[in-house]
Amino acid sequence: MTGQPPTTSDDIRSAFLAFFEERGHLVMPSASLIPAGDPTLLLTSAGMAPFKPYYAGDETPPSRRLASVQKCFRTTDIDVVGDFTHHTFFEMLGNFSIGDYFKRDAIRWAWEFVTGVLAIPPGCLWITVHHTDDEARAIWRDEIGVPAERIVDLGDKDNFWGPAGSEGACGPCSEIHYDFGEEFAPGARVGDDGADDRFLEIWNLVFVQFNQDVNGVRAPLPAPGIDTGMGLERIAAVMQGVRSAYDTDLLRPIREHMAELAQVEYGADAEVDRAVRVITEHARAAAFLIADGVTPSNEGRGYVLRRIIRRAVYFARTHLYVQDRIYLRPTAREVISRMSDKYSELLLQGEMVLNLLADEEARFLDALDVVSNYLEEIKRYREFLRDEHFSLLAEDPSRRATVIGWPLESLRIGTLSGGDAPRALKRSVADHFESILGKGAEWWTAEPERFCVARDQAMQLTGHEVFVLADTYGFPAELTFEVAPEYGLEVTEETRRGYEQEMAAQRERGRAAAAGFAGGRDLQRRYEPLGLAPTPFLGYHALAADTTIAGMLKDGEAVREAREGDEVETALAETPFYAEGGGQVGDAGEIRGAGFRLAVSDAQSPVGGLIVHTARVVEGIARVGDAAHAAVDAQRRYDVMRNHTATHMLHAALRRVLGVHVRQAGSLVAPDRLRFDFTHTAAVGAGELAEIQRVVNEAIRDDLACAKGEGAYREVTAAGAVAFFGDRYPERVRTLRIGGGEGDAFSYEVCGGTHLERTGQIGHFRIVSESGLGAGVRRIEALTGRGAEAWLDERLGLLDRVAGALSASPVEAPRRVEALLQEVDDARRAASATQRASSRQEAEALLAQAQDVGGVKVVAAAVNAPSVDELRAMGDWLRDKLGSGVVALGAVIDGRPLLVAMVTKDLVERGYRAGDIVKAAAPPMGGGGGGRPDVAQAGGRDSAKLLDGIEAAVEAVRAVGG
Repeated sequence: MTGQPPTTSDDIRSAFLAFFEERGHLVMPSASLIPAGDPTLLLTSAGMAPFKPYYAGDETPPSRRLASVQKCFRTTDIDVVGDFTHHTFFEMLGNFSIGDYFKRDAIRWAWEFVTGVLAIPPGCLWITVHHTDDEARAIWRDEIGVPAERIVDLGDKDNFWGPAGSEGACGPCSEIHYDFGEEFAPGARVGDDGADDRFLEIWNLVFVQFNQDVNGVRAPLPAPGIDTGMGLERIAAVMQGVRSAYDTDLLRPIREHMAELAQVEYGADAEVDRAVRVITEHARAAAFLIADGVTPSNEGRGYVLRRIIRRAVYFARTHLYVQDRIYLRPTAREVISRMSDKYSELLLQGEMVLNLLADEEARFLDALDVVSNYLEEIKRYREFLRDEHFSLLAEDPSRRATVIGWPLESLRIGTLSGGDAPRALKRSVADHFESILGKGAEWWTAEPERFCVARDQAMQLTGHEVFVLADTYGFPAELTFEVAPEYGLEVTEETRRGYEQEMAAQRERGRAAAAGFAGGRDLQRRYEPLGLAPTPFLGYHALAADTTIAGMLKDGEAVREAREGDEVETALAETPFYAEGGGQVGDAGEIRGAGFRLAVSDAQSPVGGLIVHTARVVEGIARVGDAAHAAVDAQRRYDVMRNHTATHMLHAALRRVLGVHVRQAGSLVAPDRLRFDFTHTAAVGAGELAEIQRVVNEAIRDDLACAKGEGAYREVTAAGAVAFFGDRYPERVRTLRIGGGEGDAFSYEVCGGTHLERTGQIGHFRIVSESGLGAGVRRIEALTGRGAEAWLDERLGLLDRVAGALSASPVEAPRRVEALLQEVDDARRAASATQRASSRQEAEALLAQAQDVGGVKVVAAAVNAPSVDELRAMGDWLRDKLGSGVVALGAVIDGRPLLVAMVTKDLVERGYRAGDIVKAAAPPMGGGGGGRPDVAQAGGRDSAKLLDGIEAAVEAVRAVGG
């Protein structure tokens, strides 16, 4: 190569792709961070991830040699992002051989690119190989000329890849490391302890040459492959002469913008610098995730996004000087400005990215304040229990008799210490100590050692508390672990284990989908008796076909015949039945033959292109090899097609009305309805919904042609076809163009589903609901054709019935209902006013009956209060009117006795405590209580004992007065 070596990140990208394109590689665009059609991956984490089906032999690659610059995201380093080296998002340069060239060419070209194109001196490079890979070692030493002392043997931990799961493709790898110089670790070699500052891995060459079975036995692959990866951030740092990616042209401008926004000087304070790097990295990562369709949620990839957003917000709030500022949105805007020329999705989805980040940041700032208050309350509950109960009883068990009530029950029912913490958190604290001391009255017989344990663990946070904060308030567990010590709360290994157990229980339903390659191999083994060959699909042009039964499974086992009543999975030589995919449900119908009939309820494609029909034998005996006539339920199929074509039209209408940031996030196309999930940050207003519906129905009335086409995926998407979320597409794909021609179609999308010939066949489109699924994702449900007609008939019938009940016409019914609602509202207000007047009269009567107890005015009585708020309001009024005194009011609310005690400020200073009063009042009622010196509350179980509790409260006042 002539001229200067590439040093900018843009030039490095271009040089890499050009180098391998010259060597026969097909340059592939970066795939989405959401793995298409691969439930085994949370996010795209490696350059080879989009090519897994090619390596596995499930799909034919467009070329045996591929090269790409792939967007990647790895979750393993989230907690350490903020140092100089770690990232979540990165770009991976990679070249791939799928059964073509192998070690010699992979090694030769890697060395040629690094030392030739990049002009890195060979003396700055070290090589690692797997200790068993004599072939790779020999190539590096004998053919490339790397000195033997610079080739280091390492084991499986460092230099062996895969399999991803319990079995599958795997192989040794060889890495190229850059040496920053002797001054960083004199005399060290790659892999030595303490040598990380000296050596940087820049390129990993994976030699995919074995298949490992479930027993760990490795057999050579018939067609070995190559999978390489070079992180752009790392090689850019080397080429630009810096030690950190945050100082490269990839991240430095964003980091500088962030520091300017925060009004800080980068490099002046280590903690501030760390916060700047956290926000810089997470803003970039979040922008790319959102642009690819990830939205914040409490599970899966949505939780990863929420976690990095909230971690960035937390660092901004706690480490930066200007804390009342939104940082993520403007930082992400800088990311979009600088990187959208390489990744157009950032520009296309820019509005979505910025709005979603602003919403999530504002939401978390509110949650951060709430959670901080909750952590403070948890600390207070635990300190109270430790100091007022556990410590005393650990030192002197005989003092049990002086402890009034059972404080854990009071905490559980919300009467201990007041506060706004949710009951789930209070219950968690109570459960923790009851696991040590026993429930209810069991604590009376607990050994003294148990109270010692309770005292010693009093400030230990439980995994359940961490889970509640994460699940209910979106406060990441990792942040709770980090900030809890600031509140005097301990985080132990038991805390972390408890949280993981809670999360494991929550994830249980979806765990089967995360079994790695093994899940796919299990499916292959299950359906091997059916042949695994793709089933020719005839259903685009025919709803019936003469075919042959190619195989049957009953209860997962291959059978040669199936009798009446048997449930079987059936494969046909060819089929008109559409297998579920792209949101469209599988076809139903029947399979008939000489002397047998099968009712088909579903069609699926579990592996490759194999189509499996779920069926029940309703007549005769069906045998493998029998001739059969397969017929799809035509009416059901046409209902499905109406909804599927309408789904494409809805998508187009949403993009017209709401903006091009709208993208599909999921769908269901069934015969009776359609459901469409899409990205949008706000609820869709009634006016917008009406306009969306109008746009679709206008296109239906225009009776637009629905043209189905076929072409190379890259060509049709380049021509403007929109690809649907979550689907993996083969090299050649089907498309649906609704109306118009090149560039002016109503809708043009990649889709392998079945569709109508013209939009007029839909009949009518009706939106029946719009709702939110989480941050940035909305859902519309709609009906078409006969379903829409039935829905309208039902609503009109309902209107007629309501009008009849009101003795009004349908036109007059809404006005009549409004009048009735106003009458009800007036009656409620009148009843409330009457209740308040009655309560005031009752309070005035009680004030006149105030008694003198040891020189203190006391109002103590059972009252008629419908709610705790009403009881407290009555107490507030009496306390204010007394001027100086004690109020103890009780009421039976929801079948349970409750008592509120209030003490005026002057008496608090003289030693009267509302908390002590309710502690005395609670035991007679069979409960517990607590609170502040001026206001406290007690609850019990036995409503018949309310007066006993009130009497005990009065005696508690008398005891203080002597």
